[in-house]
Amino acid sequence: MPLGLWSKKKEKSKETFKLVESEAAAPGPAAAAPAPAASASRLQFHTQLAHGSPTGRVEGFGSARELYAKIGEAFRIDPAEIMFCTLNTHKADMDKLLGAQIGLEDFIFAHIKGQRKEVEILKTDDVLGLTITDNGTGCAFIKRIKEGSLMDQTKMICVGDHIETINGKNVSDRRHYEVAKMLKDLEKGQMFKLELIEPMKAFEKLEPRSKGGTLPEAKISRGRETLRLRTKGPATVEEMPTEVEEKAIKKVDELLETYMGIRDIELAATMVEAGRDKKNPDEFAVALDETLGDFAFPDEFVFDVWGAIGDAKQGRLE
Repeated sequence: MPLGLWSKKKEKSKETFKLVESEAAAPGPAAAAPAPAASASRLQFHTQLAHGSPTGRVEGFGSARELYAKIGEAFRIDPAEIMFCTLNTHKADMDKLLGAQIGLEDFIFAHIKGQRKEVEILKTDDVLGLTITDNGTGCAFIKRIKEGSLMDQTKMICVGDHIETINGKNVSDRRHYEVAKMLKDLEKGQMFKLELIEPMKAFEKLEPRSKGGTLPEAKISRGRETLRLRTKGPATVEEMPTEVEEKAIKKVDELLETYMGIRDIELAATMVEAGRDKKNPDEFAVALDETLGDFAFPDEFVFDVWGAIGDAKQGRLE
C-alpha cells in the first residue's frame, strides 16, 4: 500500500530506544524461504565449547534455536546454558558473533554460562552506554560498552555478560529491544540492581574492559557460500552478499540506529533483500509490510532506506 497508509496501519508503539542502544546478533524476521538446496540438511559443522572441549559435529538445523539444541545434544548440556556462539574463535569477540549466515567452512564455538554476579548502580545519566544484543533464544547480553559512559565506570560489568535480572525482574526470556527499553526507562537519580552471568572462561582471560571494537571487515569463510538460518522455513545454502549489498546493509543498519535506536544487521539484510527488485518506494513499503509486519517504520525512514539501496546500486556509498 502507499507509504502514507502503510505507516497508519500499524497500531504498535513507535517509541524509540535511543538512550540505550540495542543490537541483534541472532536471525531477525524473514520472509518464507524458497525450497532449500538438497545438501543444506546434510551439511556438517565442527563445534567446540569455547572454554574447552573435544570437537563435536552438528547438522540438520535451520535456526539459532535448533543449532543450540544440536550443540546441547553434542556436549550433553542444556541448550539454555549457551549464551552465544562465535565463528572461528574461542574468544568472546563481538565482531565474530554467529548471526544468520554461517560460512560452509566456519568452526562454531559455543560460549556457556559461567560465574554469576550482582551489581548496584546509581543512574546518574540518561544514557547508560550499553549496546544490547541477544542470541535469539532468550539470552540478552552486552555487546558494547561506550567508553567514558556510566557503565564503563562500573568495572564489574563486561562485554559478553548476560543480563539475567533488572531490579529482581527476570529478563532471560526477553528480546534485546525489550531489555534495552527496560534499562532506558529506569528512573534517573535512582539506584538499580543488575544480576549478570559471565561467559565461562578457560582458554585465556577475556579482556575485562573490552569495548567490542570494530575489526577489519574481512570474510571469515574462505568460500562464497553460506548457510542462511531462518526463523521461518528451512535453512538454505546461498551465495554471500555482494559488495553492493553489503554496503547497502551497512547503511540501512546505521539508519535503523538513527530512526529507531537499534542496531540489527540481520534486520537490515532482510530489508535490503525486500527491496532488491522493487521499482519504487511504495512497492518497497508494501514488501516491508508483508515481510516485517511486526515493525512500525516511519515513512521518512522507508524513503531513506529506499534511497540507501539505490545509492548502493549506483556506487554512491563508500
